[in-house]
Amino acid sequence: MKVITDDLQFPEGPVCLPDGSFLVVEIRRGTLTRVQPDGKKHYVAKLGGGPNGAAIGPDGHAYVCNNGGFNWREVHGRIEPMGTPADYTSGRIERVNLDTGKFDVLYHTDGSRPLRGPNDIVFDAHGGFWFTDLGKSRGRQFDFGAVCYARADGSMVREVLFPMWQPNGVGLSPDGKTLYVAESATCRLWAWDISAPGEVARGPEPCPPHGGRLLFSSSTWRRYDSLAVEAGGNICIGTLDIGGISVCRPEGGELAFVAMPNHHATNICFGGAGMQKAYITSSHAGLLLEADWPRPGLRLRHA
Repeated sequence: MKVITDDLQFPEGPVCLPDGSFLVVEIRRGTLTRVQPDGKKHYVAKLGGGPNGAAIGPDGHAYVCNNGGFNWREVHGRIEPMGTPADYTSGRIERVNLDTGKFDVLYHTDGSRPLRGPNDIVFDAHGGFWFTDLGKSRGRQFDFGAVCYARADGSMVREVLFPMWQPNGVGLSPDGKTLYVAESATCRLWAWDISAPGEVARGPEPCPPHGGRLLFSSSTWRRYDSLAVEAGGNICIGTLDIGGISVCRPEGGELAFVAMPNHHATNICFGGAGMQKAYITSSHAGLLLEADWPRPGLRLRHA
């Protein structure tokens, strides 16, 4: 395990860029940040709110899920997000020009309702992207979450899956025919067959209201965060509380658990020679880490 850089303020959403540098969001700082291989970093854009996930779109811009911001608290010497700040208005999807740092809000609704807490994003082969809306908490209340689909040109967004309980990581199978979503609170990994761009088929009955088929549900206390997919189809999920990466099979079940030296492995992406380097954010510690991975990761579209 190699530390690429530290002193990040709750980093997530790592993206490997063709020039060898990386993008991360810093949720607490409210920035999209570029990290060089030697660890040097600079702010691409100061977005405000709570940038929470990022992906490169077909136009070369970065598309960012912004959850609208968090309150923060210290627990056992660690800073972690908690609740909704007083200045929160809504969540949003932002598009950032990596050359100039200029950004605009592409979507702030799902077509009919305000976005609550957009979290993670993945592009498909049709110029569109899937994203999760985890929701927000307010004292004893918490929103049900949803999964949405949108076009990168700003012309269409709609809610596809609802209700879900803290949908977080989202990814696509190597052939683009299966959608994966990891729920945080339940620690469940769900899958849907994609029937058309932005559309899914319900799984066999009995199934939950969102129609997904269950690939894995942990029997021990842990929470899922973001995910990435290997070239061979396995789904790798950042796992909180026990600290590591859960590797699940596309046909169901857990293949392995890769332990981390702390309790907050949030996001993972792949890059490097042969796509066999894993880049992992350790949010509590403010680190971007590099690790050798036993199998090649899937190269994302437009990355």
